[in-house]
Amino acid sequence: MSFMKGDLLTKTRKLVNGLAKPQPVWLKAMEHAPPATFPRPDGKLKTISLPEDVYINKFFQKHPESKGQDVIKISAYDPPPARLFGLRVLELKEQGVPEEEAMSVADMEYRKEKKEKKKAYARLKQIARLQGTKPPPNPYPSAIKERQALERKFVRERFSNPEILKLVQKMKEEKRAERYDGTAGAGF
Repeated sequence: MSFMKGDLLTKTRKLVNGLAKPQPVWLKAMEHAPPATFPRPDGKLKTISLPEDVYINKFFQKHPESKGQDVIKISAYDPPPARLFGLRVLELKEQGVPEEEAMSVADMEYRKEKKEKKKAYARLKQIARLQGTKPPPNPYPSAIKERQALERKFVRERFSNPEILKLVQKMKEEKRAERYDGTAGAGF
């Protein structure tokens, strides 16, 4: 029935009128009370944009290194720094501060917060050294290091997994065979 246009009611009516199908019991009831029809989009879906998106893009232009920090963490309560920046700029603009000044204030606050986090971790490490204990893990790691930590297990596994070692051995043998066949055919 996919070749016919229309909803279920229209398609069924066409099949019944064309004697391709006997009239179902529910057809008369559905004709008296047809299902609701919803308007369809014209093939163009509108992109969802928030008011702070303009400022988020400007933040990423100014701080491209923070793109890695904005990984979506569903379980996190704190919004990413770029979203905080955009919201802060909007908040300042509502208070009557010009846009450029609001962006510079929000940027200054972002840099200050970043410095404070680094200082706090440095102090934690210093305290751990004085106590003679192992320093705590960085509470503000870079996103790249987080990803590398997740992948580290798989990187190490390639040296100890017997299946992977068999594949590597097989590939080496194929390369040797190709070299041998290539040089023998050339007359060297």
